[in-house]
Amino acid sequence: MKNLLELYQTRASVRRFKPEPLRPGDLEKLLLAAQRAPTDATAQMYTLLRITDRELRDRIAQLSDNPHIAYAAEFFLVLADVYRLRRMLEFRGGVWGYWPRTAAHFAIADAVLAGSALATMAESLGYGICWIGGVLNHIEAIGELCGLPEGVFPVAGLCVGVPDEAPAPRPRLRRELVVHENRYRAYRPEELEAAYVDMRPITRSGDWYRVLSRYFAAGGTMERREPPYQRYVARAGFDPDLPAEPLKRLQAEGIEAGSLGELIEGALAQGWGAVRLQPGSAWLEPEPGGTPRGEDRPGEVLAQALLKAPKPHGL
Repeated sequence: MKNLLELYQTRASVRRFKPEPLRPGDLEKLLLAAQRAPTDATAQMYTLLRITDRELRDRIAQLSDNPHIAYAAEFFLVLADVYRLRRMLEFRGGVWGYWPRTAAHFAIADAVLAGSALATMAESLGYGICWIGGVLNHIEAIGELCGLPEGVFPVAGLCVGVPDEAPAPRPRLRRELVVHENRYRAYRPEELEAAYVDMRPITRSGDWYRVLSRYFAAGGTMERREPPYQRYVARAGFDPDLPAEPLKRLQAEGIEAGSLGELIEGALAQGWGAVRLQPGSAWLEPEPGGTPRGEDRPGEVLAQALLKAPKPHGL
């Protein structure tokens, strides 16, 4: 077993695995580590979904575009989960509170802490691991395949297995960029340029900007993941403006929404000219009306209108 300093000095993600199972008893060690991870307010708002069905594993590998999922000795979906917590509270007669975004925040934190503890234990035992963000590529299909209830959504996947490669540690940003003291500080242009030089070896092209652009720029991977992720998480009950049950009924009628803005867009796309809202009521009108108006997505339009509008009488 590696000590922690050695582990972190040498670790790297593994994507090639030997067709071998974990040694007897090691799965128990991994799960013990996960369950001993820190958790907020004792709640343990996560679930590890161990995928042992080969067809299901192959399908998730295909949907996430990560073929090594199929070959690792073990694969887990790391889930944010408040479903179990709600059932526990209601089992004793409690009434579930309304805290959807806070729930998402702490459930993601609990899931990452548990998954990281499992991964660290695995690497200390000599196994290779790989976190899989690609489960968000088709989050809706994966959620349906795995029967995830309301209150649960995938955060990541996690492969564990006997490594069939020994990749060198990959570069990281300089410490002064990721560790600040007392107050967050701005970054100097020369620091940003140095970061691109430091990270150059992480990609075969030697151009880290190309990697960042492919994932994070307009039209990139993250932007494509955003709409289905928003919709899925909203239907799971984590959007404060959109109750999950009506969203599911709207989905059955062909109206998809992951935010209040998208819901308004859906109404307008059906041919309604305007949406009027006031506390407790909403109207759909055939023709738009009212001034001032903005020109952008509904949330931006509403913000522009509020900024331009005269204050209502009495305010």
